[in-house]
Amino acid sequence: MGTKTMLNAIRKNGLVLAIFAIISTGVVALTHYLTQNQIQHQEQQQLMSILNQVLPQDLHDNTLYKSCTLVTNPALGTKSAMPAYIGTLNGEPSAIAIESIAPDGYSGAIKIIVGVKQDGTIIGVRVLSQHETPGLGDKIELRFSNWILEFTGKKVTQQNLPTWKVKKDGGQFDQFTGATITPRAVVKAIKNTVLFVDQHRQEILSQQLNCGVK
Repeated sequence: MGTKTMLNAIRKNGLVLAIFAIISTGVVALTHYLTQNQIQHQEQQQLMSILNQVLPQDLHDNTLYKSCTLVTNPALGTKSAMPAYIGTLNGEPSAIAIESIAPDGYSGAIKIIVGVKQDGTIIGVRVLSQHETPGLGDKIELRFSNWILEFTGKKVTQQNLPTWKVKKDGGQFDQFTGATITPRAVVKAIKNTVLFVDQHRQEILSQQLNCGVK
């Protein structure tokens, strides 16, 4: 094969590869464009499902994911801003669902969301993300056990503050056999979150609504 023929073949192959790359990029971009709204819708539905578990619909008549403000405070277990969803009923604040972090889980940070009524009563708690040991620490999730339901209906007060621990530490909440660190971290995070809401409720309610599903 002559040099000229070889160069022509290389150019031809290069052109084919370039066209293929352009087409592939276009397909990826088109697929992303077509699925973007669907993904956003699924994220919104997932968020609403969780929010309605910790702040049931009979306690609010507004769209929760649109009534969201970002809150930054070490009491929430992180330096990052965390979303707080404001529930209102007939135009009046009824409850707050706020995300926070238990930074001292056995396998790292545990993200939770806590729903709190205006009088400080816990409506519900759910785990949003965790990396705890399967079969042990992951029992903090409702799909694995009912442990997280222990907090529903409870308050955090100065009088009962010493009982906001697992039973192994002299508190009122169960731990798991072979896994005390995980529930200990979650109990502490819930306590700190509720205390923060109780102490900063008006501040949270007066903030600008500036977050939510994009």
